[in-house]
Amino acid sequence: MAVYTHVDDTALAEFLSAYDLGSLLSVTGIAEGVENSNFLLRTDRANYILTLYEKRVDPQDLPFFIEVMEVLAGSGMACPLPVPSRDGSILQQLAGRPCAVFSFLEGRWSRYPNTKKCAALGKTLATIHINAAPVTRRRENALGPSGWRPLLASIGDNAETLRPGMTDTIHQRLESILANWPADLPEGVIHADLFPNNVHFIGDKLTGVIDFYFACNDIFAYDLGICLNSWCFEADGSFNLTKSRAMLRGYTAVRPLSDAEIAAIPTLAAGSAMRFFLTRLYDWIHTPKDALVSPKDPMEYWQILRFHQSVSGTAAYGIGL
Repeated sequence: MAVYTHVDDTALAEFLSAYDLGSLLSVTGIAEGVENSNFLLRTDRANYILTLYEKRVDPQDLPFFIEVMEVLAGSGMACPLPVPSRDGSILQQLAGRPCAVFSFLEGRWSRYPNTKKCAALGKTLATIHINAAPVTRRRENALGPSGWRPLLASIGDNAETLRPGMTDTIHQRLESILANWPADLPEGVIHADLFPNNVHFIGDKLTGVIDFYFACNDIFAYDLGICLNSWCFEADGSFNLTKSRAMLRGYTAVRPLSDAEIAAIPTLAAGSAMRFFLTRLYDWIHTPKDALVSPKDPMEYWQILRFHQSVSGTAAYGIGL
């Protein structure tokens, strides 16, 4: 489960007295997610999400995340809308943690999204990139390319636990990606973590996007690479060209990609795979065996990285087909 901080009934009742949400009917911990503690609040008026921000989230970043959600919700996008307390404030404290209450989005996420869902995701991702333009705050991508060498250094020789010689191989592949990293591509606010479990659907209709706590300023097409990796690879590790083509067509129907962006997709997708491989490897090594959340296998993203570094051109992603 992903509830790290538990809240007793008395503390919760006192906290909710500062809001005008109606009478609380039930509170349930939400198992999804790995960064924060989330609770579903059911009242006689509506459902809400209570999020307690855990230690991995820098409190100084919270105003940026809140502004992103407010701007997107104000543009008509289906994303959590921060709910103010009676005094108008958004961020509060509960059980020693910064916290906030958000509107509840209907729908469920899809573990194995089909082509229609991939197309809908592409359109929504492009809409995020366009509609978040008015965000005034800026947050650098702490897990972007500038952070990959230090992250690998913090792992040290522990990568050898995966297989002998892995440390040198990772260094070689990382340097290859960084040497080819594109410059001067369009950028702005990106989601940076738009995995299937952060997107809600009813049937094939996309009903909402959640979890903006990796959002930052970076290359738009890098965000697209993150989604290609998390939506278009099957359980057996194979790349689904049909899903990729649907996602890219959905994206470009809203925000056309420049030739430079298209040409950079293999490198950007490889960089995305390296980012998630390294963070998963770090967690794989450092997460205690009795932790509430089991670390994810880093080798899933190593196989994805190998795919991107083996392609001969952008046609491998369905571009131009």
